[in-house]
Amino acid sequence: MPGNGVVVVSGPAGIGKTAMALHWAQSQIEYFPDGQLYLDLQGHSAAGPVRPVEVLGQFIRALGIPQHAVPVELAERATLFRSMAAERRLLIVLDDALSAAQVSPLLPGTGDSVVVVTSRWRLAGLMMRGARGVQLDPLSPDAALELLDTTLGPERTRPERDMAEELVEQCGRSPLALSIAAARLVTRPRWSLARLVRALAQERRRLTVLSAQDAGNEITIRATLMLSYQNLPEPTRRLYRFLGLHPGGTFDGPMAASLADVPVDAAEEALDLLAEVNLLDDLPDSRYRFQSLVRLHALELVEEHEPEAERREATRRLTEWMVAATLAASRAVAPYRRLTDPGFDVLDPPEFDGVADALDWLDAEFGNLRALARHALDTGLHRHAWLLVDVSWPLFLHRGHHVERLDYDRIGLAAARAAGDATAEAKMLNRTGLALRQLGRLDEAADDFTAALDLWRRLDVPARIASTRRRLGLLELDRGDLDAAASQFRAALEMFREVGEERRTALTLCDLGVVLIRSGRAAEAVAVLDDAVRFLTSGPDPYNGARALVLLGQAHALGADPAAATDAVERGLATMREIGSAIGEADALHVLGDLARTAGRADEARHLYTTARGILADTGAPTRILDERLAELDAGR
Repeated sequence: MPGNGVVVVSGPAGIGKTAMALHWAQSQIEYFPDGQLYLDLQGHSAAGPVRPVEVLGQFIRALGIPQHAVPVELAERATLFRSMAAERRLLIVLDDALSAAQVSPLLPGTGDSVVVVTSRWRLAGLMMRGARGVQLDPLSPDAALELLDTTLGPERTRPERDMAEELVEQCGRSPLALSIAAARLVTRPRWSLARLVRALAQERRRLTVLSAQDAGNEITIRATLMLSYQNLPEPTRRLYRFLGLHPGGTFDGPMAASLADVPVDAAEEALDLLAEVNLLDDLPDSRYRFQSLVRLHALELVEEHEPEAERREATRRLTEWMVAATLAASRAVAPYRRLTDPGFDVLDPPEFDGVADALDWLDAEFGNLRALARHALDTGLHRHAWLLVDVSWPLFLHRGHHVERLDYDRIGLAAARAAGDATAEAKMLNRTGLALRQLGRLDEAADDFTAALDLWRRLDVPARIASTRRRLGLLELDRGDLDAAASQFRAALEMFREVGEERRTALTLCDLGVVLIRSGRAAEAVAVLDDAVRFLTSGPDPYNGARALVLLGQAHALGADPAAATDAVERGLATMREIGSAIGEADALHVLGDLARTAGRADEARHLYTTARGILADTGAPTRILDERLAELDAGR
């Protein structure tokens, strides 16, 4: 329940809510020793508001809980966050909230934390429960004049004080409108304030209200936006219009170039100019974003000036660019994936320096990927939508996003079905099945895998049939039914061998090896894992080659052959270190620790466990099992 620790800062668009909240938060750092949390809730974003379950996931991870330990459901996340916040003194800023319902699950409850919420709405639902409200009105005349003096310099404003006062009133004393108006004067030093006042007066007579609920301020903001827009070169105006079509949150030069069908250097020059006149916010890494009010203005202009066919073509170009860029990232992370080039002719897709670079790009772009996939589905670009989902796979393999992933994969499934593409539908069913499995919803996952299996059988694709049987085997392994899992894996192995799928055969042998190890059948496990190691260590997938070696070491340990076990695991460890896989390195050290402990070398085991734990902690991965191992050693067991 929110109390005096919750403050709602409300007011119309452009009034300075975010700036005020962040300035105050910065001044209060010393009073919140356990840190500050900030998130843009995107209540008025074109991509749609951020869901509370996603916000809580980010906050919980920011407070030190690794991804694998974050609960899945909203109620569980909210409970965990409240328990963590109760032990801390935090300052939490929730920017651009849409509703009390969006904010309520994010409140820490009891404790010494303070929450500042900004919103265009007064959020009466929070007020009724004890939150305090701060309503921001337009700047006072003196403060508005001070803003102009600071931006333009008093040597320019004082000789035309009467015009400065009229300009302040024309802009409704809105910080956004005043900032944009001042930017026009800064970039045109020969303009008098009187000239801008005359121009604004003309614009205001012919402009309509942008948004009914904030009519008193929106008229002047829109007039100022129009004036800034009209004073730009036409190529920049055109880019500005087309940027209004971008459904995501941020964009860079190549994305903007794709939308407007211009060279990247021309797009980047126009973006820089738009940021200079305060029509765009410039962000780190040469990225940009609209304030929501400004994007509405750009969207209105593109709908007014560009034919519908040209608007559709622009969003098609952007989506194709994103498919090509995501495909490039996917190939950098997982070169063994057999992804057909979709044949899109795009401008300057990104190049990646390695796996980490590509994964970071995918992670940063996930919001855009979701928005674009949804937009493509809604606008009939069905092939584009499911392709975008398909090529994003490595992001989930390496970075999780399990809650958000299911919704995204279901967009791909809906698009494949809308396209009438049975092959794509079967692929997407496998994707949704895997997402459901990660969420622990095994029966639903089985339904999707079974539906995919039916389609693959109808399409007569043996390798895909085998892959789906393998996924069904993983579900049985999750359920603890080792016999059923082994049956599925053996059926998949037979089919993979028949069609010559050597890599998938080896991966399935690893799965079967896990079953045999858990069943205590050491000799059989060693035999199948030997086969897997022979292929995977000579192929293009060093991570799985090293993983197979570590599994082989576990099988040898089960068979009471510690020398062979140590040799296999150490070979796997060397490869994991060579490719820079921290998780793989920690897993190998963990197994070596088990071997040392079994041999009675407690100090060596403790060192290996401690090293592995430190690596896992650095990556944010769970350390519970290693903590238990260390506790058992300390207890002398």
